Amino acid sequence: MRKTFRFVALFVILLATTTLAFTQERITFKRGAKETVVTGNLTGYKSRKVFIVRVRRGQTLRTEQVKSNSSDRYVTVFIKAPNGETVGDSDASCNNRREISRTRAGDYRIEVVECPKADAWRGSFRLKVRVD
Repeated sequence: MRKTFRFVALFVILLATTTLAFTQERITFKRGAKETVVTGNLTGYKSRKVFIVRVRRGQTLRTEQVKSNSSDRYVTVFIKAPNGETVGDSDASCNNRREISRTRAGDYRIEVVECPKADAWRGSFRLKVRVD
C-alpha cells in the first residue's frame, strides 16, 4: 500500500512540474492575415515559451524576432514539425529567424528561449510569425 501511494504521489508531482514548466499558446491570425506578432516572457536560460501554429501542406512558415530600439534581449527559435522532428538549421547561435518551406499539414511547435550566447536577461520579447 505504501509503495502504491509513493508511486502515485511521485507521478502526480512529476505531472504537475512538467505541466507547469511551460505554457503553450495557440497562434491565430485575423481573417485574411498572413502574419501576426506574438509576445512572451522569459525568466532565464532555462525558461521557454511555446507557441503552436497550424499550417497546411506546402506552405512556408517564417519567424523573426521583433526588436525594440533599446532591447538587447536576444532569443533563439526552434521549430518542431507535427511529427516532433526539429526542422530548420539549429545551432547554439542567436537564431531568431527561421523559415520552413513546404510544410507538412498540422501543428508546428515554435519554442522561444533566451539565446545562450548573449548576456542573460529577464523580460518580454516579440516574435513575428508569418504563414503563406
